[in-house]
Amino acid sequence: MSKKTALLVIDVQNIMFSYEGGSLWNEQQVLHNISSLLAKARKSNTPIIYIQHTDINSNSMLSEGKVTWEIHQDVHPLPTDIVIQKSSWDAFYQTTLYKKLQELGIRRLIIAGMQTEFCLDTTCRSAYSLGYHENILVKDAHSTFDTDVLSASKIVEHHNNMLGGRFVTLKEVSEIMF
Repeated sequence: MSKKTALLVIDVQNIMFSYEGGSLWNEQQVLHNISSLLAKARKSNTPIIYIQHTDINSNSMLSEGKVTWEIHQDVHPLPTDIVIQKSSWDAFYQTTLYKKLQELGIRRLIIAGMQTEFCLDTTCRSAYSLGYHENILVKDAHSTFDTDVLSASKIVEHHNNMLGGRFVTLKEVSEIMF
């Protein structure tokens, strides 16, 4: 990979792993896959940017400082990593992400995280609209929850199909080389 590449880890926060009555599809494997991506990125000195959903409402489970708001311990950032807080589904909307990517000279994003049909999807599309046309979505490193309409595995499959070839290139963790 080019040195103009960064790993973008979206919303892998404790709240995703603490819902009563439901769990993320394939959550342990997805956590393992994201951890593997982090190790590869760190070994090659590739910039790692964490996106952390943060609500301004102090009663929210995603308010800064709450345990549910924290990034999961299995994939926690190191002091050298970048953490950018967002308050919408789009990691670029009213955040410093675009500016930080420009400062670092980043032209390609390797994208993983949560939730497939919300923040991950929106960020992939927004990145493409901002001129990031060589992005890679790691198809086995994102997840979501079952809904009343579709199982989480079908949601992941659908989004891989819809985003891949249009807004991102799809690759598995095993194919990612930084």
